[in-house]
Amino acid sequence: MAIQTQVAKPLRYGILLLPHAAMADLALITEVLSRANQLAEKKLYEFLLLSPSGDAMTLTNGIKTAVDLPLSYAPKLDGIFVIADEITSDVDADELGKTIHAQATDKLQLIGIGCGSYWLARAGLLNSYRSTIHWQEINRFTEEFPEVIVSSNLYEIDRNRMSCAGGASTLDFMMVLVGQQHGHEFAAQLSELFSMERIRPGNERQRIPLATRIGASQPKLTEAVSLMEANIEEPLTTDDIAYYVGISRRQLERLFKQHLSAVPSKYYLELRLKRARQLLQQTSKSIVQIGLACGFSSGPHFSSSYRNHFGITPREERSSRNTGKNASE
Repeated sequence: MAIQTQVAKPLRYGILLLPHAAMADLALITEVLSRANQLAEKKLYEFLLLSPSGDAMTLTNGIKTAVDLPLSYAPKLDGIFVIADEITSDVDADELGKTIHAQATDKLQLIGIGCGSYWLARAGLLNSYRSTIHWQEINRFTEEFPEVIVSSNLYEIDRNRMSCAGGASTLDFMMVLVGQQHGHEFAAQLSELFSMERIRPGNERQRIPLATRIGASQPKLTEAVSLMEANIEEPLTTDDIAYYVGISRRQLERLFKQHLSAVPSKYYLELRLKRARQLLQQTSKSIVQIGLACGFSSGPHFSSSYRNHFGITPREERSSRNTGKNASE
């Protein structure tokens, strides 16, 4: 049975592949659009593969992929996905910017995937817009484009400018995009075809490796945090961590205060609470089970610690998750 959707006319997207674009991002975008058509039993979306010159593009996995047209020859589009997995000198930035500008209208959606938002910003198309990029390029992105409001979120949707960190977050972003256009119920059913337990919201932050955030010059601190992450259910004491890392407790506390602005015990507690929140949102485990799995010896201790950190109790967190889920069904 065909599902009634909100848009009668098919939306036409151009998918612009830049050198070394990620096959995973291309596959997820095209698969979601194709599956949406199948689910609706009518054509909701059309898409064209594009490249700057019309030549085939070699993707990150080495596969050379033919395209339909050069960007400059593309027909009228409703949106353009710009897919890039790295910032490379192989791109003629000035020419690319001119071509995208020629396509841009007030209604055209411009969507940067992975490092695609870098090239949109380079063309001046993200000034005063919220945008994200893959975590490896966040510092460069922030420094080069002060007019862009940069976040480390999984994806950003700011009017007709959108961006996504790429990889697994591309699937979440595509579901939200489809949901905006054809309703949350349709997106929920589409997500089930991909066996998604949930659609992550855009304001979830990318998981940026600690070594990247603080630099590789602090191996003891990185090792200490890795120990914490590996011992969530049965937390180690600060003295234990210092012993295993091979430094004094005072040295460990100094490293945490200098680089993470927290004492080790507070940072450890926040790790455990963030893990608990993830389990509350993503699993059906009981609140007691989750508290024990995250190193809390009693329900009241877990509840009070959770409320002090997040402003709501674990029960309220679970309730809000269920309410949101029901609203989309």
